[in-house]
Amino acid sequence: MLYDSESFVVVHMLPDAVEKKSTQELNDTAPAVPQLARHGFEIVDKRSGKEVYLDGSWAEMFQEQILAWQRETPTQEEVEDALDRYAGLAQNPVVVH
Repeated sequence: MLYDSESFVVVHMLPDAVEKKSTQELNDTAPAVPQLARHGFEIVDKRSGKEVYLDGSWAEMFQEQILAWQRETPTQEEVEDALDRYAGLAQNPVVVH
């Protein structure tokens, strides 16, 4: 969990760590390991009860925002305003959390 307030929760989802296999193991008939293991961010808008999951280029843009926050130390209001813009993408109702 990266952020939790009265209005928002932000969770960084990381892919499972992939163990490298030896050359011998690669020649076996083991199931293929996904090649595009990616991270993502879930932003829950507690006010609307909806969430959005950012992955791919959206996750990369959000990661840049987080890095900027780490450098600049924004106020809570600035963070909430930025999250509110992403929450505009939220379409999925939160069912279980």
